[in-house]
Amino acid sequence: MNGYRWFKTAIFALLACNAAIFSFTGTSAEALDAGAWLILLALFELETGHGPWPGTTRAATVLHAVRLAAAAAIVTAAVGYVYQEQWLDALNTGLWIAVVALLELEVRYPDAVTRRRTACTALAVMLYAGLAALVPVWAWRGEWFDAYDATLWLVAFATIEINVLRFASGKRLAELGDKA
Repeated sequence: MNGYRWFKTAIFALLACNAAIFSFTGTSAEALDAGAWLILLALFELETGHGPWPGTTRAATVLHAVRLAAAAAIVTAAVGYVYQEQWLDALNTGLWIAVVALLELEVRYPDAVTRRRTACTALAVMLYAGLAALVPVWAWRGEWFDAYDATLWLVAFATIEINVLRFASGKRLAELGDKA
């Protein structure tokens, strides 16, 4: 296993530990949020980091259902944050939802993203800057675990972005090869 794979494995292990900690010590919204995001991250990794997958229509249907369930759980957690007046967590979740929507566009519609690369890049920079700005806010409030967790998620999604860029460019090259 190369260094990059070890790194990604370590990130996933740390995020799984964080999800477990939120499950035992956090609010129900935090536990739901952490678990659902971990599932979505794993699905992105499977889809963008391991070539064409899944191979069957049934598997694709199952993955789609899991993705929708995780997304519904995230929206439920976001509503919980608002209800509990946890505004920082609600803002964080909203920014991450926007990041995932942008990643979905990059994976599903690489040609459209390529045509609007400047706008997509600017949007990504703004979203990630907003997420990064939340880290010192949590630290300033003395919420060290939240600051650490937010930093870890930024690192995790940076690794997924690398996969998405490789996936999208590989998909684009395959399409060009099919047209030749």
